[in-house]
Order: sequence, then C-alpha cells, then structure tokens
Amino acid sequence: MRLVAQTIVLAVLAIAVPVQLAGAAEVRAPGAQGPLADERLSDERTVTRCRTSGEGTARAPAERGAARAGPAGAARRVARLRFFTEDRRPEVYLVLEARRSAGATWLRIRLPMRPNGRTGWVRASALGPLHVVRTQLVVDRRSLRATLFRAGRAVWTSPIGVGAPGTPTPGGRFYVRERLRASGGPYGPWAFGTSAYSTLSDWPGGGVVGVHGTDRPGLLPGRVSHGCIRVPNRAIARLARLMPVGTPVHIR
Repeated sequence: MRLVAQTIVLAVLAIAVPVQLAGAAEVRAPGAQGPLADERLSDERTVTRCRTSGEGTARAPAERGAARAGPAGAARRVARLRFFTEDRRPEVYLVLEARRSAGATWLRIRLPMRPNGRTGWVRASALGPLHVVRTQLVVDRRSLRATLFRAGRAVWTSPIGVGAPGTPTPGGRFYVRERLRASGGPYGPWAFGTSAYSTLSDWPGGGVVGVHGTDRPGLLPGRVSHGCIRVPNRAIARLARLMPVGTPVHIR
C-alpha cells in the first residue's frame, strides 16, 4: 500500500508541474523597449527579427564581424558576416535569440552558407537595430504549393514548381535575403533570393535557391527546376507586394 501511495503522489506531481519544452519560451514582443536579455527574438511564424530597415529595404551589417559557435569571443569562428549578397544587394540576417555573456550581448543568427541550416553567434553591435516582420512563407514540396502567412493567417497561395529529382529543392528553415526586379525571361517579373543553397554549387550566383517567376507556366505545378521555386508570373507579382525581405521560409 505504501508503494502504491508513493506512485499516486508522483503521478499527481507530474500532472501538477508542467514540463518546460525546449524552445517553448515566449518571443520578445514586437515593440518591446529596453535592452536585450536572454530571450527568444523570433518564432519564425508570426514574429521574426532581422537586420533590415523599412518596407523590406535591407541594410548591410554595421560591421564585418565574426560568427562563432557559441556566445563568446573565444568560441570557434564558423563564418564571417558579409556586407552584400551574391547579387550585390545589402546582406540580411535573421536573428533567432539573444544571450548576455561576460557583459556583452550576443545574437544567434541564421547563416546563408553551405551546408544549409547553419547558425552562429555574433555580437549585437555587429548588426545594429533589428526590424520585425510578421510574415512566413511555407513551401510544401509534396503538394507543390506555397502559402504566405501574415500574423498566422494565409494571405497568398499558389501552385509552384520545385527541384527535379536530380536537383531537389532543399528542405529546412531559411529566409528571404533580397528582392529583385527581373526583366522577364526565365525568372519572370520578380525574384526573391533566399538563404538556401541548391546542390549545384557552380550555378551562377553560387547556387542560391530563389523564389521567382517563369517563362514556362505550362510546367507548373511540377518537379522541374534546378532547386529554385518557380511561381506563375501573376502570382509572383502579387507576392512581391506582400512579402518583405527578412520573411522566414519553411520548405517542407
């Protein structure tokens, strides 16, 4: 009976005390004032912080700093911040969280580099002011459809083309680094450069995975590209009005 009673008490305690899940901390609220603490800055769904400025127009990092494996100056360097993208647009970095360490504030950012999915820590002074976006682009490779959400609500959707079997579109969490006005042709009227890289490293621009229009709409939806996400021209023109630079991109 004593063992049974102990078991019941433990079960009650397990129900009464909630389990703190990894990554379950609340995100810093948009418009919050005051210095950064140990806190999440982006959920990559409804609140995302990045180094941009005004209406999706990006600015380069304030200084060319090192990205490190941990929030410390002695941590191993994994990359170095860049001023410009491969298309010579000001580089943008998505910021995941902040950490105070030895009197300094560090930011964990997504790194646009190979292999895909890497992150690193940089001093907050290397990026300057942060800008909040409320959008998220979800790319579903199975249904061949992309959807843009704003504050959690779908505001745009379209059939798409993704990578062919030999050059698949990579899956994971990325973000929009640049918006380019194209001159028609194979990329349609607009193209967005993301932080994802395709399997073709020798492709012009280093193999950046783009979201862009197309001059072959009859192939959509389908698995037809070298890794990029093709969108009908009318749909990409509307997306260009809705999706700012810094928008997180979830390719699943």
